[in-house]
Amino acid sequence: MRIVSVGQALPEYYYDQNALLAALKLAWGHRFHNPARLDQIHRNVQVKGRYLAQPIERYHTSSSFTESNNTFIRVAVDLGARAIQDALAPTGLSVTDIDQLIFVSSTGIATPSIDARLINAMGLRSDIRRTPLFGLGCMAGAGGLARLSELLRANPRQVGVLLSVELCSLTLQREDLSIANIVSSGLFGDGAAAALMVGSEHALAQQDALGPTIVASRSIFYPNTEAVMGWDIGSDGFGVVLSADVPEIVEQHAPQDVGRLLADHHLTREDIASYVLHPGGPKVLRAFEKALGLSPKVLALSYKTLAELGNLSSASVLMVLRDVLANRDASRPSRGAHGLLGAMGPGFCSEWVILSW
Repeated sequence: MRIVSVGQALPEYYYDQNALLAALKLAWGHRFHNPARLDQIHRNVQVKGRYLAQPIERYHTSSSFTESNNTFIRVAVDLGARAIQDALAPTGLSVTDIDQLIFVSSTGIATPSIDARLINAMGLRSDIRRTPLFGLGCMAGAGGLARLSELLRANPRQVGVLLSVELCSLTLQREDLSIANIVSSGLFGDGAAAALMVGSEHALAQQDALGPTIVASRSIFYPNTEAVMGWDIGSDGFGVVLSADVPEIVEQHAPQDVGRLLADHHLTREDIASYVLHPGGPKVLRAFEKALGLSPKVLALSYKTLAELGNLSSASVLMVLRDVLANRDASRPSRGAHGLLGAMGPGFCSEWVILSW
């Protein structure tokens, strides 16, 4: 199962971190007992700017859960279509070549789901096999690649797309002054990514220059950690749950999880030439460095994605993979080298994918 390309789509509204901070101060300043703390939190996340689903002025006015979710549906269809087209562009394939479509998101809900709405919007085949996945959070980019590879293993001549659309800004809770919500207000952004894959018997699977093959994957759930990350969903929408324990959990579990997966495939960490890890935040990336014995240089593209776009939840790891495929900073591994792609998310859980370049 070869990853052929990764497309992206970003909203038209971009703001640097200073502009976003000023808007939050305008909304919260009179109620926030320590404004300097807000500045510090935004500096610490190391994000330079983010794309938003709607103009910044719209966030100053109160909106209901219904209004925010309707915006999610409208923007998600637009960005999703653009991301898929961007993934198809360099391949010579068309929308009618897509056999499998997995859609992942945790920042809005829709029935019919976004993937269903894209059939009409894009002219996808009526017999396309759709798999909408909700609730995997930041892990869904890695988990979606793993699930799509399993579908293509069973259908080796097919073409599949993993589409992630996350519009985190629409979940902002204006009345919530908790540290978790304030951190989220400085960290998360909006965007879409689409990974295009083919089965082993498809013609594109033989073109080594296109992208890596997926060797194996592993899903790991950590019992009794439901309160670490997720949403409290109520009448006001999505209220963020984000524990400060995430870096500690990464350090505790990543070494043994990765070690066991690699050992099962006769590999060690010394065999891994590249890492594509979800840029959940600087503390999370530093925890990965410590846990896996990596230098910051190894995760340079994860830090770059975080700085340029913020945390896009499930789309982020796909954005990092896109940069590796584009060979930015000469970071693309040599032919035959092994790589590791990974992310963690609500559950609390992790997904790891071994790549062969």
